[in-house]
Amino acid sequence: MRHLPLLLTAALIAAACASSAPVNAQRAPQTVTTGAEVLIADHLAELDGRRVGLVMNPTARIRGTHMLDTLRSRGVSVAALFAPEHGFRGDYGAGEKIADGVDEATGLPVYSLYGTTRKPTPEMLAGVDVLLFDMQDVGARFYTYISTLGLVMEAAAEQGKEVWVLDRPNPASGDYVSGWMLDPKHASFVGAFPIPIAHGMTLGELAHMMVGEKWLKDAAKPTYRVIGMKGWSRRMFWPETGLEWVPPSPNLPTFASSWVYLGTCLFEGTTMSEGRGTTESFLQVGDPSAYVTKTVREDVQGRFGVTLKPVTFVPQDIPGRASNTKHRGTTVRGWSIEAPVSSAFDPVAFGHVTVKAFVQASPEARVGSFMNRLAGTDRMREWLDAPGLDNPAALWKDEVEAFKARRAPYLLY
Repeated sequence: MRHLPLLLTAALIAAACASSAPVNAQRAPQTVTTGAEVLIADHLAELDGRRVGLVMNPTARIRGTHMLDTLRSRGVSVAALFAPEHGFRGDYGAGEKIADGVDEATGLPVYSLYGTTRKPTPEMLAGVDVLLFDMQDVGARFYTYISTLGLVMEAAAEQGKEVWVLDRPNPASGDYVSGWMLDPKHASFVGAFPIPIAHGMTLGELAHMMVGEKWLKDAAKPTYRVIGMKGWSRRMFWPETGLEWVPPSPNLPTFASSWVYLGTCLFEGTTMSEGRGTTESFLQVGDPSAYVTKTVREDVQGRFGVTLKPVTFVPQDIPGRASNTKHRGTTVRGWSIEAPVSSAFDPVAFGHVTVKAFVQASPEARVGSFMNRLAGTDRMREWLDAPGLDNPAALWKDEVEAFKARRAPYLLY
């Protein structure tokens, strides 16, 4: 574009900004420096002589190399590894329990934070001075790494240990906030804190908010720090960061799947399929009994600016990715989804309307109690039971605006 005349360039930029086309087609990617990279460049000497525990998964990488390998190559004394949901090396499917063990590549002990114990015990922390927490979040309240962060900070406070949060981008941007606020009576490991479904914060910012709002259960204030990023701004969607996408869980292999997941994850609260057991999890949804009319599909497609195509698929168990899959071996009728990466698209509202459309069009479909935990409120069920396919965003608008004001003191970028 630098070879174009100045006025033509300005016109093209203005047209791109006004367009609802994907943002990665509008603005050139910028290189974001993650908190992990900042740690290596600026703070490594501060770990000299300290025993370090790593709360990480496969996303804890710098230019393709895992932080475990990077730290050990720099002489850091790594004493223990802590495995969240999906495992330290990401080889467990959703919901699969993880046992304590030994990392084959290094011989280091691996302590499970997604089994019978989800909060580090005093015994796990006995040989550790400081915990480095580095995982890629997706921007959803029900993504369990947020709960793990809170429990790690609580345990560290109780045992007098430090926690360093190595910050990474919110892939859905820091400006996108949507969905119901969590009702405390529905608090769980898939929703531990009073935030909307899409919170628009980084894990570092959430750590500050957990402490500042006194959400952590331990009375002692944790000793922690956030190693912030460089070059990230709130408007950025993932394609603009210049960073490689490393799947934060086995069923989110692409940014596109994580973007739509903010809404289609709600299918997990039903008997309908969210696409698990296929290569397109969360990008295709449906039910064996579904007969969604073309009129409904075109209405939803037009309202949200997405491309919806009729599709059939047969879920199967996939080792390390999907087990006990809903409708395994059965033909499911539904939609495949292509969504724009744009501030004009609201994946949470889209997910709500899509779930409702399929519930109404699938005689055998049912909504389970898990929906209350995902949505975080009883109001979701009330909205599903009401006739019509109205966009529910107006129902949570006021509480989202109140949350934005409440989170403001904790924003780092």
